[in-house]
Parts: sequence; C-alpha cells; structure tokens
Amino acid sequence: MAELVRVDKQQGVAIVTIDNPPLNVMSKKVAEELGHIFKELAVDEEVVTVLLTGAGEKAFMAGADIKEFPQLMTNPEMKNSVMNSHSILNQIDQFNKPTIAVLNGMTFGGGCELALTCDIRIAEEHALVGLPEIKLGLFPGGGGTQRLPRLIGEARAKQLMYTGEPITAEKAERIGLINEVVPTGEGLNYGLKMATQISRHSLQALSRIKKAVDEGLELTLEDGIEREADLFTEVFRTEDIREGVTAFIEKRKPVFTHK
Repeated sequence: MAELVRVDKQQGVAIVTIDNPPLNVMSKKVAEELGHIFKELAVDEEVVTVLLTGAGEKAFMAGADIKEFPQLMTNPEMKNSVMNSHSILNQIDQFNKPTIAVLNGMTFGGGCELALTCDIRIAEEHALVGLPEIKLGLFPGGGGTQRLPRLIGEARAKQLMYTGEPITAEKAERIGLINEVVPTGEGLNYGLKMATQISRHSLQALSRIKKAVDEGLELTLEDGIEREADLFTEVFRTEDIREGVTAFIEKRKPVFTHK
C-alpha cells in the first residue's frame, strides 16, 4: 500500500500527489510507489488523464533524497540501481495517457527530471525550477541531460546544468520548459480544469496523439508521417470515431467509451 504517494480520482482524472514531507524528495520508496501507481493507472478504465503534483505549498519535489547518496557511492551495482530509477521515469514518460505536472513550489533536480517526463507542465508563480546537481559535484542523472535539451534546446539546457542556478516560473515558461504559469495556490484547480477538459475526449485518439508525437520526434519527417498514417488508420477502426462522427451529424455531444 502506498504511503508517500496518494491517488484521488474524479471525472476521468487521477490526481497523484507526492506526500513526503517536508519537501517531497524523490526517495527510493517514493520512486517505487510512483512506478506501482502508474502501472495501475495505465489499465484503469476510469482514468483518461493523470495530474501529478506535490503535497503542501513549498515543493513539487525538491530533488533526490541526498541521504541515500552515501549508500550509492559504495554500491558496486550502482548502475543497476540508477537504471531501475530510469525505468520508473521512462514508464511515466511513456505512459499511455496524457499527463500534467502541477509545480506548486520548488522543482529541483530529480523533481525537475520527474516533471520533464510529463506531457504538460503548469507552474504556480512562486515556483522555482532548476538542476542544482553541479553544486554537489555531480550532474543530473535522472534523464535531465537527455530530456531537457530536447525540450528547450542544447544551449539553454547546458546553461541551467552548468550553473546549477534555479529560474523563476515566468522564465521557465518563456524558454518553453513550462506551458502555463498561474497564481500561487491555483495550480491544482487550473490543472484539474485542463485535465477534465482533456478527459472528455477519446482516449483512443489521445493516446495516439501522444504516441505519434513522441515516436515522431525520434524519426525523420518522412518516417514520422508514415507512423502518423499508421496510427490514423488505427483510430478509424475504433468505436469512438464512429460515435464522434455520428454525434457531429446528429448535432449532439459525443459520448466516448474509449474503445
């Protein structure tokens, strides 16, 4: 049973809250619970969209649990441990449903890397975002060196990682790291409104949008178009497209069953 991560569900949305006070750090147990929860949500027919946030007002996640680092230093199987952490982050990145991170405070190190695995990021205006690992004599090891440059470009990503200095939510939005900045205290409601809107649509189409974009970014444009055509053909075989087209013709709202 999860102790540090909780889940609430409403109107097709699962709200996943990391509750590891005081700063919701990414301990080994938090990572394991996240992996277990996302595995369950992937097959939960009630859930279309997942909202990920942190408990309290101080932090989304203030990084990894540094108290666990000395054990890593003496672990001859350290790479296996690192790759286990990557498998959980990859699981969230490759999750078959839309994901939204609501950054309600400090989003540092592993917290930033966790946020990067989500499709959309919303930040409250007081949030700070950064990768301060260089100040400890190391560098981002949770996918930050790979996901961040793909999102905001090589030069900006290197600057953030080389200096270790955090940036404001406003600047993070300006460089494309954050989608939206909202007033302090309104992140969850804003995110829930967006997630609820998304969840009214067909998961059959939503999941293929995600797959087409994510897979296409790793392909040439020509191969990406080919992949899009495959997925577009697939979606035309679903029950939801028949419902959507019928509802349009009948001038009513569609009722999607995600089949």
